[in-house]
Amino acid sequence: MSGIRGRAWVFGDDVNTDDIISATYLDTIDPAEMAAHCMEGIDPAFAGKVKPGDVIVGGRNFGCGSSREHAPVAIKAAGVSAVIAATMARIFFRNGINIGLPILECPEAASAITEGDEVEIDQNTGLITNHTKGQTYQAKPFPPFMQELIAAGGLMPWVKERIDNA
Repeated sequence: MSGIRGRAWVFGDDVNTDDIISATYLDTIDPAEMAAHCMEGIDPAFAGKVKPGDVIVGGRNFGCGSSREHAPVAIKAAGVSAVIAATMARIFFRNGINIGLPILECPEAASAITEGDEVEIDQNTGLITNHTKGQTYQAKPFPPFMQELIAAGGLMPWVKERIDNA
């Protein structure tokens, strides 16, 4: 498998961008400051418990609300390696990819994975393995262009790489 393995943090349906990072912190551009308040609207202790490589699992409409890029930045800066949800708000999905955070829609995985499960994601194939339960789920794999963006760390590093190599 290529890429991601970590503990699952499970949240429900309609997790909005205010739940992910409160508007109170929108005046900062410091990812570490945003990370310290990640998911504070739902679990005030989340930022102190999450470990690098962990995975957020959400229900339907994850990342709904405002189009702020702060939400996926806070998640990535907190050490989360990917988000799996039944469905995503389109702008959250795009913002996540733009900052190099893998975002996968997979209703089967979202409903079966429970808090603390050990989850592995193959970014190339979209295969999600729940090692705790011995189950696999299939998300739609990222197209090659999105794989490039994620591997580069997001849209801006991808563009910079292209400019530097031109």
